[in-house]
Amino acid sequence: MDAHKEIILSREDFSLFYDVSTSIHAIRDLDEMLKTILGKIKQVFAIEGASIVLHDPVNREFYFIRTVEVDKDKDPLRMRTMRFPDHLGVAGWVLREDRPVIIQDVSRDPRFFGGMDTQGDFVTRSMICVPLKTRRGFLGVLYALNKLKGEFTSRDARILEVLSGPIAVSIENARLYGELKHHLSSLEQQNRQLASVAQARFNMHGIIGSSPAMHRLFTLMEKVIDTTTTVLIQGETGTGKELIAKVIHYTGPLKDRPFVAENCAALTETILESELFGHVRGAFTGAISHKKGLFEIADGGTILLDEIGEMPLKMQVKLLRVLQEGQFRPVGGSRYKKVNVRLIACTNRDLEDEVKKGNFRADLLYRINVFPITTPPLRERRQDIPLLTNHFLGKISKRLGWPQPDLSPAAMDLLVAFDWPGNVRQLENEIERAMTIAGRGNEITEEHLSYNLKKKSGRGHTLNLPSGTLKEVVQQVEQQMIRDALKDCNGNRSKAARMLGLTRQGLLNKISRYGLA
Repeated sequence: MDAHKEIILSREDFSLFYDVSTSIHAIRDLDEMLKTILGKIKQVFAIEGASIVLHDPVNREFYFIRTVEVDKDKDPLRMRTMRFPDHLGVAGWVLREDRPVIIQDVSRDPRFFGGMDTQGDFVTRSMICVPLKTRRGFLGVLYALNKLKGEFTSRDARILEVLSGPIAVSIENARLYGELKHHLSSLEQQNRQLASVAQARFNMHGIIGSSPAMHRLFTLMEKVIDTTTTVLIQGETGTGKELIAKVIHYTGPLKDRPFVAENCAALTETILESELFGHVRGAFTGAISHKKGLFEIADGGTILLDEIGEMPLKMQVKLLRVLQEGQFRPVGGSRYKKVNVRLIACTNRDLEDEVKKGNFRADLLYRINVFPITTPPLRERRQDIPLLTNHFLGKISKRLGWPQPDLSPAAMDLLVAFDWPGNVRQLENEIERAMTIAGRGNEITEEHLSYNLKKKSGRGHTLNLPSGTLKEVVQQVEQQMIRDALKDCNGNRSKAARMLGLTRQGLLNKISRYGLA
């Protein structure tokens, strides 16, 4: 059968496609949705029955999840026990060959496995069997059974192939939302158990994730939490570096001691020195009284230096002295003060590369890089996006006093497919924006997501990347995205920063770094 042969669709066919699409988006319960869809297929194709069988790759079996027959519907509870090995029957053949098949008389076809008929009172005479597939792989098969008049045609098979796409996606998304919990394989159940164990410790602090990348992060955090070791957290903007620093402090031995934070990129050298080390009265114009610095305030506790890669070189020298000798001198002061603090530093820069460029001191890097932690970007932990999305939907709904809205499967597909240059922070901003556009408690669909997300999601398009090393490509893509955002926002940098999921200062730093001003 030519899978690419053109077919002429009747008004009834278009009505079927419309009804199936409407059912997928309008009916929330998976079993009810499949019952409705298979009923429409049964009616339009004039057949006695239709079934959906899913594949369990762990146990190498097929199992029924929904079937409709003449004037009755099988008991779903009994159907769950109807399993058969995945090498048997027409379903097994479709799995191996990865293509549909028409059988006009199953009694003459050796591929047919009659074991299912013996468990009920339905007799199979003819069938079409098409694979259910998504971009993640093979899910199962869709059966059309017993043509009432005439024989099945290649046109019938082609229409079923077209319908199999959205049906497969709906099943996959239902799995994602937990609506197929009783059908999940033992391997998937183990994954959920691992996720719950990892999150039991960190969810209360706002860290959400069950992906392998996050498990590695949790493991590192567990090793350092019970110590007072200096920690360097590296990762892209918006990956939750400050949140991780707070978790390390507030679940560790210094949890009852002070925790203070400073962004090294937000202040000039003079002001930063005063903020960190304090000043005496008269040290400079406007210094009308003594002021304690953050190191003194944090004595016995933790100080977080965010964006330490942006710290001026002169300040790096003074910071190194504090870390090595445990003492500092306030601006304008003559006496040194002793402090004992734990340092946690964060940066979105490659500090080894900054050392080679002469922008960061090698001796300071050696001093702060005692226990390095790298936060994974969201594009490397896409399976966490549904968890994060649900978390943000609940968090924002609670803040607004709204009922938590649902998210359509198509909208979730776009969220998972997007690369999120602004990472988790950008995802949260996108969810809040979509909720605002959708309105109080309304379902969020593709229409409510930002144009920038849909444009760059890559759906249906080939990604054309510039040539070069990974670092060069990332820099070129980042520059182009900044140019596009500034153009879309008519040069308004605050709006462009929000679109990119960055702070305004973070965007200004990137503009300066790339010479885009």
